[in-house]
Amino acid sequence: MADHDHYSAEYLKEILASVKTIALVGASPKPDRPSFGVMRFLLSKGYKVHPVNPGQAGKEILGQTVYATMADIPEAIDMVDVFRAPEYLGEVVAESLALKDRPKVIWGQLSVRDDEAVKPAEEAGIKVVMDRCPAIEIPRLGL
Repeated sequence: MADHDHYSAEYLKEILASVKTIALVGASPKPDRPSFGVMRFLLSKGYKVHPVNPGQAGKEILGQTVYATMADIPEAIDMVDVFRAPEYLGEVVAESLALKDRPKVIWGQLSVRDDEAVKPAEEAGIKVVMDRCPAIEIPRLGL
């Protein structure tokens, strides 16, 4: 289990360097929303990003098809990047654990933290990061 108050640079670097495919849960088509900016940043860094938002399913955000659920994404996901309120983190964890190919990482964005909700993921061997933003960590870590 990770110490969710302090992540080592090595832990974050290992995750961000190994991940290729990301499900961005709570993606927004609005350019002023944080999820839009982070998705644009991740795409610019070469990650494959699949936006997940039931209300936008079938549409596109930044040229990427939006899926209603993670289960609808047609390939395995390395990381789930969560742009949902903390009270929904448990649902995202449950959906992640139900996938045929489970993600290696569940990443909760800034202010997205619920230590109890992520326990089933950690017990299943999935790495967890909460209350952090990859668009901040990647430049900070020099990746």
